[in-house]
Amino acid sequence: MLSHVYIGINNFKPALAFYSAVMEAVGARQRFVDAGKPWAAWQPAEGARPLFVIGRPHDGQPASRGNGQMVALMAPSRAAVDRAHAAALAHGGSCEGAPGLRPHYHANYYGAYFRDPEGNKLGVVCHDAPTD
Repeated sequence: MLSHVYIGINNFKPALAFYSAVMEAVGARQRFVDAGKPWAAWQPAEGARPLFVIGRPHDGQPASRGNGQMVALMAPSRAAVDRAHAAALAHGGSCEGAPGLRPHYHANYYGAYFRDPEGNKLGVVCHDAPTD
C-alpha cells in the first residue's frame, strides 16, 4: 500500500546516525545515502518497498514536525522493538513510551514510542505472539 515515507530533517549528520541505528535494529537495509543533497533511505530486508526516507524538505524551508503525526516501523520480534528503542535513546532520541504490551490495541501488540532528535514521533511495533 505504501511506496515511501519521507521525514523532513534539518541536521543531516545526527539524523543519519539516529535513523541508521534504529533501522539496523528493525532489520531494514540502507538503500542510499547522499550527504550532498542531503538525504538517505532504507528498505525492508527483503523487497524494494516501502522506502523510509529522511532529508531536507524539497521546498528549501526548514523541516518542522507535525502534531499528531507518527510513523510506526514494523519489527520482526519483540526483542527488535527493545533494540530499536534503546538505539533511539542512545542516538539522541527521547522516550514517548517504553517497550511493552499494549493490549488495548490487540493481545499481541508489543510496541515502543520515541522522538528523533528533531522531535518527530516514531513507533516500533511487533504484532506477533512471542516465540519461546
